[in-house]
Amino acid sequence: MARSPKKPAQPKSMMLGVGLDSDGHKRITKGENFALVGGSKDTHEEMTEKAVKINEKLDERGKQLEEVSREEFDDIAHDVGLHRIDPEQN
Repeated sequence: MARSPKKPAQPKSMMLGVGLDSDGHKRITKGENFALVGGSKDTHEEMTEKAVKINEKLDERGKQLEEVSREEFDDIAHDVGLHRIDPEQN
């Protein structure tokens, strides 16, 4: 029996959020296209909310995270209240 050739694996993109403040608790949240670690209760909740909203915006556009350009991702992130910080300005 002949096997059909395997399709190359579709690259998968993922958002990673790291909360740098802490209140002594260890927090980890995983969801579709994202993993979040650390942060105080408020920080972790805010990261979770933003990640979920980004996924909702992607769904509205009928796209997966790996299908959007950097510019389109920046637009979506801006729509949910995230802003790119230019390291040159710090």
